[in-house]
Amino acid sequence: MRGTVSTPKKNSADNQASSHTLLEGRLGYKVESALLVRALTHRSYAYENGGLPTNERLEFLGDSVLGLVVTDTLYRTHPDLPEGQLAKLRAAVVNSRALAEVGRGLDLGSFIRLGRGEEGTGGRDKASILADTLEAVIGAVYLDQGLDAASELVHRLFDPLIEKSSNLGAGLDWKTSLQELTATEGLGVPEYLVTETGPDHEKTFTAAARVGGVSYGTGTGRSKKEAEQQAAESAWRAIKGAADERAKAAAEAEEAVQAAEARAVGRSADTPSASA
Repeated sequence: MRGTVSTPKKNSADNQASSHTLLEGRLGYKVESALLVRALTHRSYAYENGGLPTNERLEFLGDSVLGLVVTDTLYRTHPDLPEGQLAKLRAAVVNSRALAEVGRGLDLGSFIRLGRGEEGTGGRDKASILADTLEAVIGAVYLDQGLDAASELVHRLFDPLIEKSSNLGAGLDWKTSLQELTATEGLGVPEYLVTETGPDHEKTFTAAARVGGVSYGTGTGRSKKEAEQQAAESAWRAIKGAADERAKAAAEAEEAVQAAEARAVGRSADTPSASA
């Protein structure tokens, strides 16, 4: 009786199917196999393997679906905000860093088909690749399951971020918020040092937010503006967090002084006077 011979090609297919099942479990949706493969195929892998279809068209579609759902949510939940502030709030939610963080929460990087070059330079954790792939996956869910399913997926992945950003006032212009905070804290005026890397068609901008010669936060993005906004947000959180800690420590110290004074008064009241 002959045993079953397992070929490398069959093993690869089995591993891919198992991997896709794991990702679909995290997404909460089963996506047609070929469509999901395409959504996970970065152009670097496609170019190294004879020009396979890439995920760029799905990314384009998913970007629109994501933008629609987030915009609709913000419009309905913030009836008093003007257009400009809604746009800034949306930008705080739909940007490469935010998308990358959502992608990391899904461990999306481990499922992406990358070329050897990107693999060797840490592409699985690169914000732009994670963001693009997440948009492509959203596009694939939309094509395979329809708008309702894609909308439900976006809400499940992004509603916590939308709520958190709204509560913190995120997106209403972090640079302005940072400047107001540093003025209140007497730290001076923020400045931004920006560098750029990559080819003209795919530049990545990195910004450092500095106040008084000290760097408080950095950010990256596909534009200088996005990088500066992210750096300002990071710096705002760092400075605000430190200020809150100082305020908390001062309040606790004041409470300790008041408690000590109260105990001293109590002991004095319990001590008999000399005349008695």
